[in-house]
Amino acid sequence: MTSRESSTETASINLDDLFTEFDLASLRLRNRFVMAPMTRYQSPDGIPNAENVDYYRARAAGGVGLIITEGTYVRGPAAGSEPNVPRFYGDASAAGWQAVVNAVHAAGAAIVPQLWHIGVTRGDQPNFQPEVPTVSPSGVDHTGRRVGRALDAADLDTLVESYVESAVLAQRIGFDGIEVHGAHGYLLDQFLWAATNRRDDEYGGSFTRRAAFPARVVAAIRAAVGPDFPIIYRFSQWKGVDYTARIADSPAELEQLLTPLVTAGVSIFHASVRRHWQPEFTDHAEDLGLAGWTKKITGRPVITVGSVGVDSVFRGDRIDETQAERFRVLRRQFERGEFDLVAVGRALLTDPQWVDKIRDGRYSDITPFR
Repeated sequence: MTSRESSTETASINLDDLFTEFDLASLRLRNRFVMAPMTRYQSPDGIPNAENVDYYRARAAGGVGLIITEGTYVRGPAAGSEPNVPRFYGDASAAGWQAVVNAVHAAGAAIVPQLWHIGVTRGDQPNFQPEVPTVSPSGVDHTGRRVGRALDAADLDTLVESYVESAVLAQRIGFDGIEVHGAHGYLLDQFLWAATNRRDDEYGGSFTRRAAFPARVVAAIRAAVGPDFPIIYRFSQWKGVDYTARIADSPAELEQLLTPLVTAGVSIFHASVRRHWQPEFTDHAEDLGLAGWTKKITGRPVITVGSVGVDSVFRGDRIDETQAERFRVLRRQFERGEFDLVAVGRALLTDPQWVDKIRDGRYSDITPFR
């Protein structure tokens, strides 16, 4: 099939339902398309600058409904490894993000920051704050190797305060909500994953106990920002260090992990997978993806994500399905109520107008991600 024939076939897939509005509490979106968070290391000394403003403005002007910023470090301890990742605390950071918010709103989109602490993945030789020891739930990586130290009770209190500080700042300068990064093997996910959580206190052991600290963070944010400020929670089975990793092997186990987060006050779940069309539990009669199971279990709105707008998955593996077939699956998943919003990442890096081109059927005009 030629590229022109492929574009024609893809254009025949009706995605109009994804261009309907979405409302939840104070959040108002013009369509269901979300820009996924993507780290770029383009904020010198952690402060958003004019380049960052132009970058986010372009994607908003290109038609996306909601932007989730790249991961932004909360205030320590040992939140990150790179000095040019943006931070979300302090006056200079607030001023930089204020300019981003204003530009995105002027272009008609909503925006939330992703609040991030990377935990043990920071390693032994970070470039940012190298004098501060790395911290994590148990002071070990997924292989059991000792890295840094385990978080103690005082550290956990400080971490909760750090997340709350950033969430309150986001609300004050006009963001439309926040996303808590609890996926991909970073700090909050390290509590959920048995490989990195070997604690014997109230935050280790059973599924429910491993979910207790992430839920504590969400509950503290909810108490600080009030009932209507959206809190998105991103989670995943896969990790950056292990694409085959799994936390939950059944819907029942997934329910034990997600229910404390629902109770704590999560508004929207962001279920991160590498391939959105694949069933999450292959031995189950229902062929729902992770997003579908999340919505079924929690009743909360859900963002799906995973190679939606590109023709390759991570590390260059080819996707067998054509773009048209994947769009058919996406439409079918939406019609079945498996998700409410769909996140697109790498396609928007290459083509800021990807959403508008999809809306207008200009598939042959899309600049493909390579």
